Amino acid sequence: MAETEIYRASTFAPVNIAVIKYWGKRDTKLNLPTNSSLSVTLSQDDLRTHTTASCSASFTSETLTLNDSPQDISGARTQACLRELRSLRQQIETADPSAPKLSTMNLKIISQNNFPTAAGLASSAAGFAALVRSIANLYALPSTPTELSQIARQGSGSACRSLFGGYVAWNQGTQPDGRDSVAYSVAEQSHWPEMRALILVASAEKKDVSSTSGMQATVTTSSLFQHRVENVVPERMEAMERAVRERDFSGFADLTMKDSNNFHATCLDTSPPILYLNDTSRAAIRICNAINSSAEDGKPICAYTFDAGPNAVIYYLAEHTDAVAGVFKGILGEGLEGWDGSKGREVKARIVPEGLENVGEVLRKGVGRVILTSVGDGPRGVEEHLC
Repeated sequence: MAETEIYRASTFAPVNIAVIKYWGKRDTKLNLPTNSSLSVTLSQDDLRTHTTASCSASFTSETLTLNDSPQDISGARTQACLRELRSLRQQIETADPSAPKLSTMNLKIISQNNFPTAAGLASSAAGFAALVRSIANLYALPSTPTELSQIARQGSGSACRSLFGGYVAWNQGTQPDGRDSVAYSVAEQSHWPEMRALILVASAEKKDVSSTSGMQATVTTSSLFQHRVENVVPERMEAMERAVRERDFSGFADLTMKDSNNFHATCLDTSPPILYLNDTSRAAIRICNAINSSAEDGKPICAYTFDAGPNAVIYYLAEHTDAVAGVFKGILGEGLEGWDGSKGREVKARIVPEGLENVGEVLRKGVGRVILTSVGDGPRGVEEHLC
């Protein structure tokens, strides 16, 4: 019976979108970053990776499947995560000889994303967070999210932040072995639940320059990069944590946009230059600027940010939904995919601001769908198994 028994655990894990960006590694093998970063975890009701991890003495090989497509499980990053998780399970089995020897069994891992993979929507972050959390649950590990973040980081740097909900920081650390390069909670979802995000999917295609290769090219060739990691980011991390704690959206928005701009400036300063933004991205920036310029008290009510891709993520508070998302709905038209959901139907379309007609045309041609979401919680253990 024990030879054929299958043990399994399933997890939902969220996407996170950084507002202070991670870009560059001081150790590529351990995925140790050159600077700290801070992100907002987005709702798993809208964006998530669903992973089932199972093991059995009857499994003759280890497999990894993503969106019904077989993946290479032998990669160094995946194996680093599996090795550390197995080591923790072995400690349990050594302490309790009666515990099933799960660490010796082959794993079968199946994952599904409900959003485009490798298109600037943090798919690898959610993916590795789900992989680590599901196996940790399978192995009944007592590890905290911060302890697991040290493992998930080795799979995908940003994955360490997806092990928490709400507002999350990743400490760059200083130790050579990376033991202090971990994620921690800045504030829970419940601290500032009014945060909303509108994602303009300008491309669902795989990026021309991956984040991994792009950031190392920046590290070695950009003269702006060193100033960013030594001066810009440390000051902004402190200011952003304060803005989150004080629920200061004006400060949050200003820092978010400035850091996105600075990050992409270092990409442009890379040789050869990395061009993640396109005309659609720049049109979204202009519209956000116009919305903020027309705000009644002169303070920003929306903030754009772009990861390593053209998709705009626009943060705003719930009270400004119509003033922000409504303008984009008026420009893009109600027939675009994403407005037809319950959240999209609640948004009241606004008239296109004067002078943005041409910019609006660029946006309409470039955006294929919208996603409306909000700040969300961390990984969830679920009973819905994929195998």
